[in-house]
Amino acid sequence: MKAAPTPVVILISGRGSNLQTILDASRAGELAIDIRAVISNNPNAEGLEHARAAGVPTDIVNHRNYSDRAQFEVALQQAIDRHAPHLVVLAGFMRILGEAFIRHYAGRLLNIHPSLLPAFKGLDTHARALAAGVRQHGASVHFVTNDLDGGPVIIQAAVPVRAGDTADTLAARVLREEHRILPLAIRWFVDGRLSIRSGRVLLDGETRPEQGLLAASTHKTEVNP
Repeated sequence: MKAAPTPVVILISGRGSNLQTILDASRAGELAIDIRAVISNNPNAEGLEHARAAGVPTDIVNHRNYSDRAQFEVALQQAIDRHAPHLVVLAGFMRILGEAFIRHYAGRLLNIHPSLLPAFKGLDTHARALAAGVRQHGASVHFVTNDLDGGPVIIQAAVPVRAGDTADTLAARVLREEHRILPLAIRWFVDGRLSIRSGRVLLDGETRPEQGLLAASTHKTEVNP
């Protein structure tokens, strides 16, 4: 008997291009998920329209309506938990989350980050990669922990940094890989193929080449002379 789709809630703050790839993969039958809601802290997020066009319920929890982060996160958690998700995906959600919130969703909170972690945590990753002179840049999907952009990495994808690149051209190259690896990480999660051991994410009980992690230790040190 076919298993029921995994209930998922997706959080966004902006244009929602990664959200759209998840919607497309779900509609195509490539992901056994039930997207119960898309929630944004930004009432003007373009990605909300992607969700509505796909018939997915949307909600807005505007952080500007709360006096502090703790109150915002209580409201956000309540909005999420109304949909009883097994997985929460941060697909371009641009708010730093607190310890209590992260603990509540421990082991089922994923984030996509535009760098080859642990390099270039935080913002402005593409400009910082260019300034550092690295030969490779990329994207990572990781479990969220209290270490900002420091949780166990599930999958990475590297792209070359080319002569004449700007932050925008590099960002576009990285985004194509984000659109590939985020649905893949979600698929591995819902298929029960992921585990964490000694702070490392294993796929089918081992570190596998398709995770893109085998050369991760070299990402940060490879710079152009």
